[in-house]
Order: sequence, then C-alpha cells, then structure tokens
Amino acid sequence: MGASHITELRRRTVVALSGPEARAFLQRILTSDIDTVSQDRAAYAALLTPQGKILFDMFVAQAGDRFLVDCAASQKDELVKRLTFYKLRAKVDIEDMGSDHAVAALWGDDAQPGAGAAAGEHGLCAFADPRTPEAGLRVVAPRAALDRLADLFGAEQADELSYDRHRIALGLGDSDADIGSGRTFPHEANLDQFGGVDFTKGCYVGQEVVSRMQHRGTARKRILPVRFDGAPPAEGAEIAADGKSLGTMLSGVEGMGLALLRLDRMEVAFADGAALSADGKALVPVRPGWARFPVPGTGVDA
Repeated sequence: MGASHITELRRRTVVALSGPEARAFLQRILTSDIDTVSQDRAAYAALLTPQGKILFDMFVAQAGDRFLVDCAASQKDELVKRLTFYKLRAKVDIEDMGSDHAVAALWGDDAQPGAGAAAGEHGLCAFADPRTPEAGLRVVAPRAALDRLADLFGAEQADELSYDRHRIALGLGDSDADIGSGRTFPHEANLDQFGGVDFTKGCYVGQEVVSRMQHRGTARKRILPVRFDGAPPAEGAEIAADGKSLGTMLSGVEGMGLALLRLDRMEVAFADGAALSADGKALVPVRPGWARFPVPGTGVDA
C-alpha cells in the first residue's frame, strides 16, 4: 500500500448553511440530490444559470445541523450573493467560514473513507470525494488544526502542485482553471458522470436545459485528460487536427493536462488518420476510468 498525501487547497473555501429549511433550500436550487447528504455522504453539485450553465460547482457535506459548502475561494462572494438572492424568506442562515476554516485534500492508497475516523472529535469534517473513489477524501478543518492533519490521517504532507497532478490524471476539472463561471454546461464538466446531477429529483435552476441534453444525448463536448511531452500548452490554446478546431486546452502540468474537446469532431479526425495538437505539441486523449462514454482515439469503447 502506498502512502497517502494531504495538502491544503488554498483555492478553496467554506460557506455554511444552517436553519430548519437549509436542506430543502439547497435541494430546490442545486443539481444534485441533497436529500441523500448525511454525516457519512457528501454530494458534488452545481448552481446553474437559468440557461443551464454552471455558475458555481461545489461539494456539500453535513456536519451536525449545518451544511458545509466547499467552493472556489474566487467565487465565494458571488456564491453567497446568489444564495442570499434565492433564499428569500426561507429559514436559512448563510455564514462565510473562510476566515477560520480551510479545505484540504487527502489522496493515495490509504485515503479511504475510514481514514481519520476520529476527525469529528478534532472539529473536522472529512468526507469521500463524491466524484470518483480514486479522488480520495476532502477535509474541512479549523485553520488552527491544519498543522496536525498529516499526523491525524497518517499522511505525508504534499503541495498543491502534487494535488493538481492527481486530479488532472483522474480527469477532474478545477472550478477556476477548467470549469469557470457561466461558460460550461454540466455535461461538459462531466457532472452527469460524477453524480453531480440528479435527473429524477424534479426542478432546480436550469433543470430543463440539462434534462434536454440528457434525453437527447447532445453532450458533444467534454472535459478530458490529454497527455503530451514536456510542459503543457498554454491555457486557452486551440486544439486542432488537420487544421480543424476540436477544442481548447485547460489546466496542465508536466506531461498531462485537461482539455475541453468536441467528441464528434475527434471521431472524424481519428477516422481520417489525423492527430491532435495544441501550441505545436502532439496530444493523446485519455479515457478516464469513470467515463461511461467512448472517447475517440483511445481504443476503448463505452
């Protein structure tokens, strides 16, 4: 068994919701089924525009009588504004916890749901990343406890670059670098693959557009991992094959990155024997283990 690793995610922060109507409020506006969230199970979810694009993606965990929202720090103020706008007269309190709480990620062979079982006794909220088991755990911790997390979970201290390598290899988009606000549909960010959209729970903001994409099978673009030699192409670089645009580079590290790719155009390109490139670098697409759809050029069917 390999060692697990832990690092603070400085690009993330925490917002807490409490009150007798907090669960119903989140259920009414988010894409995921918040009724399934418990002390032992978190949800990955998004708040959408009425046109069905992701404004904010987030993790929702339960700690006692509060719901903790793990979100992008850069989007926190706008998220709080939007939650307050939708709250109206609902009996919900919204609290910014970013000044005294932080988010950490724990991953590796030993990063199982049972790790740090006594976390609650230390004022921590630890939960399995809902997107894929290989992602590991996420931890919401008082800032005063950050120095003790590695010992508590029996993990090696790592840096955020190491975490980025981990998430990119798994094909997991970052809220800032890959998904953005108001530019990406849930299917494009693979929320339908990660359980981030519930197609049976009823209405939420943007639900009609997302349901239509699901039932018509019109998700032509997906965020996917790509491999290349050396340093990554620039973020935003066009990905092309035989002179035709197929997508855009997103975040990357040495040797691997994420890209928003048109699957239909990739299929045509590979059928014609063309290769993908961006910034003069050859790209090789990768089909992640969680993907329930074929990725052209990988030799793996759904």
